[in-house]
Amino acid sequence: FYVYVLRSEKTGRFYTGSCADLEDRLRRHNAGQSPATRHGVPWRLVHWEGFPTRAEAVRRERELKTGRGRDELRGMLG
Repeated sequence: FYVYVLRSEKTGRFYTGSCADLEDRLRRHNAGQSPATRHGVPWRLVHWEGFPTRAEAVRRERELKTGRGRDELRGMLG
C-alpha cells in the first residue's frame, strides 16, 4: 500500500492520497476520474512511501494532511 503526493502541473497545488496500486491511481487522477483532482490535470507524482498494510498507509496519509505533516512535506519537497 502507498501514500503519495501529487503536484498539479496546471495549478501548482498538492494532493495527498493512499492506494494499493500507485501506477493505476496516478493514471486515474490524470484521466480526470477523481472529482477531487479533476481540476488540476495533469498531475505529477512528487513523493511516495510504501507500507505493508492499508491501515498504516491511511495513518500516514492522515498525518501528512495535518499542519506538522504539511511542514514535513515542504521540507522534503523544497
